Amino acid sequence: MIAIQDNPPVIYPEDASVEGIRSNWWVAHTRARHEKALAFDLRALEVSFFLPLVEKTTRIRGRRFRSMLPLFPGYLFFAGDGEARYNALVTSHVANVIPVPNQQQLVYELGQIESALKARTGLDPFPYLKRGRRCWVRSGPLRGTQGILMERRGVTRLVLQIQILGQAVATEVDPSVVEPVD
Repeated sequence: MIAIQDNPPVIYPEDASVEGIRSNWWVAHTRARHEKALAFDLRALEVSFFLPLVEKTTRIRGRRFRSMLPLFPGYLFFAGDGEARYNALVTSHVANVIPVPNQQQLVYELGQIESALKARTGLDPFPYLKRGRRCWVRSGPLRGTQGILMERRGVTRLVLQIQILGQAVATEVDPSVVEPVD
């Protein structure tokens, strides 16, 4: 198990943002539990990437362990040209590289995830939704973020989706700061 401080950065270069990286994005489908190893290799090759990680605490025999786990297990997003794609493929960590047909949409969706991670609102995996009411957050740490609003058992959640993966994550929001997108 890797110590919290020894994990790869969520984004590389560390001072960049997903929307600020001006290159083609690719989705690496990694071998089982190889996301972080691929991130370390890409960083050594100076290839830009985004690996959303969330902190999880587990109890094993009465002891608590904190670890950083990928938000989308088995996937890492990286940017670059054909050479970067080739460099990712030749590592022993990639099962397949998925081309991204709609670059703008992926950058937008990853930007929403990046904003939620920076706001430290707590993201959890959530089922991918085929439909729902699109809303945006008008104030608070998630201000400007758009997603699908869900209410279940009195808890309001904003669901952020990555269409190319067919996966989603959710975070709790105050319903008073959310407005429908017209």
